[in-house]
Amino acid sequence: MKTNLLKNVKRVVIKVGSRILTQEDGSIDKKELSSLAKQITALVKRDIEVILVSSGAVAAGRNKLNLKDKLKTLPEKQAAAAIGQSELMKIYNYYFNKNNLFTGQILLTYSDLKDKQRYLNACNTIEKLLSYRIVPIINENDTVSTDEIKFGDNDKLSALVTTLLRADLLLILSNVDGLYARSEKDEKQKVIREVKTIDQNIKQLIYKTDHWATTGGMESKLAAAKIVTSAGEPVIIANGRKRNIILDIFKGKEIGTIFLPQQKKRMESRKRWIAFSSHPQGEIIVDEGAEKALKTKGKSLLPSGITDINGSVKAGDTVRILNKKKEEFARGLVNYSSQDISKIKGFKTSEIEKLLGARNYDEVIHRDNLVLL
Repeated sequence: MKTNLLKNVKRVVIKVGSRILTQEDGSIDKKELSSLAKQITALVKRDIEVILVSSGAVAAGRNKLNLKDKLKTLPEKQAAAAIGQSELMKIYNYYFNKNNLFTGQILLTYSDLKDKQRYLNACNTIEKLLSYRIVPIINENDTVSTDEIKFGDNDKLSALVTTLLRADLLLILSNVDGLYARSEKDEKQKVIREVKTIDQNIKQLIYKTDHWATTGGMESKLAAAKIVTSAGEPVIIANGRKRNIILDIFKGKEIGTIFLPQQKKRMESRKRWIAFSSHPQGEIIVDEGAEKALKTKGKSLLPSGITDINGSVKAGDTVRILNKKKEEFARGLVNYSSQDISKIKGFKTSEIEKLLGARNYDEVIHRDNLVLL
């Protein structure tokens, strides 16, 4: 384990899956919640801020309703979540209170993070809770989420929370020991201890699962790790069922799989929102010269390098930036609407005023509002 990456951790997001929090019959595993509360308390006493992203509401509600089969429809899941979330928080509060800690519940949808003002509000609320030494417990707001505003799974939610709060580490606790060296699950296979880059070779190691309490499996965990490591923070995937797993990780023991940051300099807050939370409204296709200028020279995107634009975009919207092969390599906030961009694409900056009647900006996307992916 890269102990030098962990010794300076002052803020950690811990994501706990339903397989850790529930027993096979779907009931809440109170022994696991008790252990989780004790370990997090130990971190807080060491002045480490902990944000807990917890699954389990739907599973808890499913058990409360005595439903045996996996829930299939959205209304079924929403009803189960409504019942299970309060049950889950009641148990969390009991065990954290036993350790003289308070918790605060925060329910989010993707809409809360893609809107800049709501994004900042969520951040400020969590920051205030942490300043009071309260453990924020975050879950997706399943009772109101629809396919359009769902994160998809709590792995992605935990990744976005990590980038939102600029946490020093994302720790994903699952029912596996880490990323296995083969794509078929085998009790004898070895765990990969360190991943430097999440490339196609790593993605081929994913194995599928159809357990009733599982949403994303290893595929969603790798996607979450990709987001966080791209922002400049490490991710660890480990087995949450192992005794004192959190404390052992912070002792530097070789446990689980660590995914190393993809850049030495951590991404600034504004660019994190552009890259991971904002919702692109359109696409801009650029030529080879513009692609090179953006990638290697840190330049802004000028109208001369644009070959096409897709979608209805207004000034201030986020867009995907594609190369001539239609591969996305960046995202940014546009200074002009799609209608105006269509008029000035391919032209020099000096010609903007003649084409539009005014030149409010020299750049279609300023480099400060652009993020390479």
